[in-house]
Amino acid sequence: MKIDFTDRVAIVTGAGGGLGRQHALELGRRGAKVVVNDLGGSVDGSGGSESAAQQVVEEIRAAGGSAIANTASVTDIDAVRDMVERTISAWGRVDILVNNAGILRDKTFAKLELANWHAVIDVHLTGSLNCTKLVWPHMTEQNYGRLVMTTSTSGLFGNFGQSNYGAAKLGLVGFMNTLRFEGAKFNIHTNAIAPIAATRMTENLPGFEDSAERLAPELVTPAVVFLCSEQAPNGRIIQAMGGRYFAADVRENKGVELGLDASVEDIAGHIDEILDMTSNAGILERDPHR
Repeated sequence: MKIDFTDRVAIVTGAGGGLGRQHALELGRRGAKVVVNDLGGSVDGSGGSESAAQQVVEEIRAAGGSAIANTASVTDIDAVRDMVERTISAWGRVDILVNNAGILRDKTFAKLELANWHAVIDVHLTGSLNCTKLVWPHMTEQNYGRLVMTTSTSGLFGNFGQSNYGAAKLGLVGFMNTLRFEGAKFNIHTNAIAPIAATRMTENLPGFEDSAERLAPELVTPAVVFLCSEQAPNGRIIQAMGGRYFAADVRENKGVELGLDASVEDIAGHIDEILDMTSNAGILERDPHR
């Protein structure tokens, strides 16, 4: 069955290039009305221009779709509010939000300036909060919504020189894990994509040399667009890399019962069993209120 987005309205942040551009184009090709949001700045978040977002809008329109450009910074709550209000004014609803906007300011933790910690957290984590907070009332009212957070293997597993980026990206998983429960009764599904792709944000990172074809951003988009669809799961992480799609999750094992008088020495004596993950219960089977 073909997945179609006719009559759906989508906001894609950071959609002026790279991953976001591909997501916006594919949603537009499949019938969605798309708000192409992009500040038009550099990889580190400096500067700004409307040209990047407008070019993607023109591509969507040239293919027969509907789109409007928006240059709000996701860190500016008033600008995001205006973007959502303009979306509702133009099309009457908002069904899909892809939180894709991001910047990089990589340094080892010893050399990381606090300003660059806050800048990365503000764009990735707080920016996703801002956009989600302002579409949430519309989604609850219409009893439908699809939210996609853009996490990263840097958050899930760690990466040298990316303490700020990794913290923000894993924070989005925690955000997702709560929204999946709170949104379920309103038919709002929240999921996350962990992409590995060759974009201007990754072109200078080790391992991404000569990777434009094998790690093309359009190879991530099918998973993202699926997570935007009516068939989307709720509360799952999909990783996408070069045509390979695979899940990640947070696990816990069965643990060791040491009783109410457990000591430090008891922990030391059972540490191998405590840390053994060969027998585990998935996080999805847990009582979320425990």
